[in-house]
Amino acid sequence: MIDTVTVVGRVATEPTPGRTSAGVPVTNFRLASTHRRFDAASGSWVDAGTNWFSIAAFRQLAEHARASLRVGDSVIVSGRLRVRPWESNGKQGTSVDIDADTIGHDLRWGTTAYRPSARPSPAEAGEGGDLSTADDEARDAWDQPAETEAA
Repeated sequence: MIDTVTVVGRVATEPTPGRTSAGVPVTNFRLASTHRRFDAASGSWVDAGTNWFSIAAFRQLAEHARASLRVGDSVIVSGRLRVRPWESNGKQGTSVDIDADTIGHDLRWGTTAYRPSARPSPAEAGEGGDLSTADDEARDAWDQPAETEAA
């Protein structure tokens, strides 16, 4: 079963470029999604907890994310959700990962200048010319390190 999610949040770590063992470009970053609610007693908005996500973008999306995103940017990410346990140095936890299909700046909080890139060749896009999803081999080949909860 594939769970598709859309999350709004802020880029919490510098987007880091890399490559899978198959040579496919990948960019990783952490996304912080803080829920806010109105506190009627104080008459103000208060933070009600933060969810942390590890984001992985592949292929051309990886290149565009690396060139476009900075820490603190408000973004909208849509993709496939993966929840996985991890263990490192005697600690255990759960990592919530999103393999991104699309990433964009949240224009409620600022402006951005869009510059389209050249269209990829069918060979770059893969079978059928569809770049909307990276192939499963590239995702399976990518070994993400165990994550610890960000502060």
